[in-house]
Amino acid sequence: MSPDSAIEQSHALLAERLAGRAPEVAVLLGSGWGAVAELVEDAVDVPYHALPAFPLLGVGGHAGVLRAGRIGQRQVMVLAGRKHAYETGEADGMKGAVRTLAALGVKLLVQTNAAGSADAGMRPGELMLISDHLNFSQRSPLFSEAGDTRFVDMSNAYDAELREQVRAAARAAGITLHEGVYAWFLGPQFETPAEIRMVRQLGAQAVGMSTVPETILARHAAIKVLALSLLTNMAAGMDAQPLSHAHTLASAKAGEAQAVRLMRCVLAALKI
Repeated sequence: MSPDSAIEQSHALLAERLAGRAPEVAVLLGSGWGAVAELVEDAVDVPYHALPAFPLLGVGGHAGVLRAGRIGQRQVMVLAGRKHAYETGEADGMKGAVRTLAALGVKLLVQTNAAGSADAGMRPGELMLISDHLNFSQRSPLFSEAGDTRFVDMSNAYDAELREQVRAAARAAGITLHEGVYAWFLGPQFETPAEIRMVRQLGAQAVGMSTVPETILARHAAIKVLALSLLTNMAAGMDAQPLSHAHTLASAKAGEAQAVRLMRCVLAALKI
C-alpha cells in the first residue's frame, strides 16, 4: 500500500469512528505521560495496528492506541506512543500518523516526552516547556520529500504565543515549569558526559531521543506545536545515578501526577 493510500484509509476509518467530532488538538504521549489518556471522557479507542498509516511500536511505556474524546471542555485526540528513530535508524516513523492528523483538521500537536536534565537547576520530577531544539542527529523525516515544500521554516517551531499561554496556565495553577532548549540525540544509547558538556555549552537544558522528528512533520503539515518534557534524571556526568530505560520509566512514573495536572491545566487554558 502506498503512503498516500495508507493515510486516506486511516483518515476514513478515524472519521467514521469519530462520528462527527472534530478535535483540533492532538496530544502525543511519551514516557511518563500515559495517564493523560485516562483523563479522556466519552472515549473512542482505535489501536495503531488498525490504522495503516500508523506505526507498530516496540518500546515499553508506549501503548500504541489513539483515544479520541474530551478532556474538560476540549475535544482531543490522544496518541499513546510514538515510533522512535532509534528503532529503525530513520526519522519518519510518525509521518503517516501526523499527516493523518492534518487530514482530520488538527491545528495543534501537543508533544510530551521524558528527558534528561542538563541544567543543575532543573531536577528530576520537574517539568520543562520546550522553547526550541537542537537536532544533533541531523536526521529529518522529510528526506524522501520532493519539491520546495520540504524546506520548512523552523524559526517558530514551538509556537511562541501558545508557550506564553502555557506559562500563564502553570503560574495560575502553582506548577513549577521550566523552559529551555531540547537536544535530540538518536540513541538508543544514552549520551556520554562529554556529549552533555557539549550540549550545555551550546545552550541546551534537556536531552532526549524523540520529539524533534514529529515537530518537523507537524510544521511541514502547517500544524502548530507545543512540547513538554518530564525530567526523569540528571544527564550523564551530572550525578552518580547510572542511566537505564528502567530508571527512566520508574522516574517518569513518580512524576506522572504532576505531569497530568499540568496537561489538564494547559488544555483548559489554550486558545488556538
